[in-house]
Amino acid sequence: MMIVDLIDQHDFRERLVALGVRVPENACPDTCARMALTKHVEVGVPGLQELVRELVLKSDVMLPSVRQALDKYLLPGLR
Repeated sequence: MMIVDLIDQHDFRERLVALGVRVPENACPDTCARMALTKHVEVGVPGLQELVRELVLKSDVMLPSVRQALDKYLLPGLR
């Protein structure tokens, strides 16, 4: 049996924090995505577009709440 590590809100937050986005510890995926987009618009977040592309390719192992946050905020905001 193969065990897959799902991309959850904590993974999503940690990846954004690694890019320099300050996100509260228990932030939901929507808050994480909004804060990342706001910082990207204000000053830029190097690597954010690449991260979003990577996550979209892994949507089959992503929790729906993370995918919805990407769809709602980051995908339209980074176009």
